[in-house]
Amino acid sequence: MKKAYLILNDGLVFEGCSFGYEGETSGEVVFNTSMMGYQEILTDPSYQGQIIVMTYPEIGNYGINPLDIESRKIFASGFVVKSLSPIVSNFRAKGNLSDYLKKNKIPGIYGIDTRALTKHLRNEGARPGSLIAGNINLDKAKKKAALLPTMDGQDLAKVVSCTKPYLVSKGTSQIINFESKKSKKIKPKNKYKIIAYDYGIKNNILRMLYDYGFKVKVVPAWYAAENVLKENPDGIFLSNGPGDPAVCDYAIANVKKLLGKKPIFGICLGHQILSLALGAKTFKLKFGHRGGNQPVMDLTTGCVEITAQNHGFAVDPQSLPKDVKVSHVNLNDKTVEGISYPKLKAFSVQYHPEASPGPHDSHYLFKRFSDLIGKN
Repeated sequence: MKKAYLILNDGLVFEGCSFGYEGETSGEVVFNTSMMGYQEILTDPSYQGQIIVMTYPEIGNYGINPLDIESRKIFASGFVVKSLSPIVSNFRAKGNLSDYLKKNKIPGIYGIDTRALTKHLRNEGARPGSLIAGNINLDKAKKKAALLPTMDGQDLAKVVSCTKPYLVSKGTSQIINFESKKSKKIKPKNKYKIIAYDYGIKNNILRMLYDYGFKVKVVPAWYAAENVLKENPDGIFLSNGPGDPAVCDYAIANVKKLLGKKPIFGICLGHQILSLALGAKTFKLKFGHRGGNQPVMDLTTGCVEITAQNHGFAVDPQSLPKDVKVSHVNLNDKTVEGISYPKLKAFSVQYHPEASPGPHDSHYLFKRFSDLIGKN
């Protein structure tokens, strides 16, 4: 196998073996603590501009299949694993991980000490890096990596968003019952019409909204608030997405115009944009929260959820207006994981309630959105 190198902007170098596409890439190097779901992670638009390090050591053992794709392509810049499985064992598999990365021109590296790398990122913070396959001039590569930009100030929602509106017509039943040709497709009654802003939306979010009885129209990240109000939806959904929320001026401005006029539910980047529209501030976390095993407490019930997360920024609780309630907190670092503003019929969470991949503890939030619309 060809050699490959992961070079961080602080000069730290990891040497391993190349898999996937034999080329060069760069991005913010971050780690994900999920034990599975690498295909969903790779195709999550929230990973635009990032090189993903999987902390779980054995990756690739169940291959790749077309049903677990979360968007139109791989959005991650590169992939880092400890051990790449030489075999695929899964009746759903239609290929292997290395070929999938190669087809999408995404470089990967395996055989490095991912535990040491993760510890470094935890201690020093997520940082830019380069992933290069083949022989390199190490000194030149280090100098190049040192000049890579950070994630601060990058507006990536525009990069990953759809370019024109479209309607959602499928729920989770098309995935769950894929193996049975005789299984009945669930067709929930479309009780409410909503517009979903695509800042980097995932397929399973749309399937979950469909399952909970929403007729969903997805619109680009920059879609004008005036056009939304002309369509008179019952509610508005603000999706996940990549990059620095504070520079998404167009999205913040649109949400400001929609506040109080329609019920709003935001997740991840959508949660941050809603908070910014309410007058709060965001800040960059040292290494972020990424994985399917993040503990969150719902302060309204006292219940603890295990959640799926993928974000590098958070809302500053001290900057929230007095009448905005913090509804959820992260039990690892006490950061804000959700807000509620009943007066303006708006609420949001920092994590991913659709949980693909991840646990299903937070599905109740889709019903909460439906109930909020019903009351208004």
